[in-house]
Amino acid sequence: MTRVVFAIPGDLAACSGGYGYDRRVLAELRECGVEAAHCALPGGFPDPSAAEIEESVSSINRDAGAGDVVLIDGLAYGAMPERALRAVRAPIVALCHHPLCLETGLTAERAQSLHESESRALALAAHVVATSAHTKATLAREFELSPERIAVALPGTDPAPRARGSDGAPTLLAVGSIIPRKAFDVLVEAIAGIIHLDWRLRIVGSFDASPETTLALRRQIEARGLGGRVELLGELPAEGLDCVFDASDIFVSASLYEGYGMALAEALARGLPIVTSCGGAAADTVPAAAALKVSAGDSLSLGAALRAAIEDRALRTRLADEAWRAGQALPRWRDAAMVIADVARNVAGRPR
Repeated sequence: MTRVVFAIPGDLAACSGGYGYDRRVLAELRECGVEAAHCALPGGFPDPSAAEIEESVSSINRDAGAGDVVLIDGLAYGAMPERALRAVRAPIVALCHHPLCLETGLTAERAQSLHESESRALALAAHVVATSAHTKATLAREFELSPERIAVALPGTDPAPRARGSDGAPTLLAVGSIIPRKAFDVLVEAIAGIIHLDWRLRIVGSFDASPETTLALRRQIEARGLGGRVELLGELPAEGLDCVFDASDIFVSASLYEGYGMALAEALARGLPIVTSCGGAAADTVPAAAALKVSAGDSLSLGAALRAAIEDRALRTRLADEAWRAGQALPRWRDAAMVIADVARNVAGRPR
């Protein structure tokens, strides 16, 4: 039986889409005829110290034996220097949620450094797994990877009951760690322009990923006079997030870039009408009939779309019905794991 050692940096229990993907794939691989083991890497990635790089290589080589395949999460893989990756003895499959160099807020110098690092790293991988067709196209175009070397394993989405909505003013829901890329500042500007309408906004996501972004968001909310209408709920356990989804009327995302958009898929699965920016793969994840789509970073257009969804109940119902229909056809986690298991079986035994 093929054995996969899944090397993941930081806290596997963290509440983010990337870590959620890793947890579910790790569990499902074991049901796909592949033995899977978690190899914990240090938490300093994507800015590791020299000691953390050495520790990572040592951990991978300790856990991966002859005939094993190493699957390395992209948060670490793209930031590992070439010399370190060449020291890994087992064949490597790289998992790319989205390229590190495309993260919002990087200096031009840092983005270029990460692009060079990722280019060298991806060239060394026996195969690459991307989490969307959009990311695959980006890797082929920007990193000159042959499409034949890239498999797509879309994130799974669990079946969920249809959202029942709120009993009062339309409740808007946004989900994502409070980091620059999620553009909650753009969302706040958008809703500040429709303050005359009756609505509430709840934002679910970690405060810890970028404390300075969280502080700036809190100040922006207060400066715009929205403190009584916007709730920052922080991270929620699965049960709490289920309750929040169920009590929402409209899902909104202002993200500047998504490698897939797992929260958008969750909204589809619950039949929520969606208002979303089209950054990265988000435009592909959500069918046009289920959402009002706007350009990323455009707060005026986002506000206009939200106004239309809030004011027009018939529009919300139509979008919700299409979202529910699309949500029933979303891939499951077993589908993602099967793609990765097939890649691992094909890579196993290759000389490094």
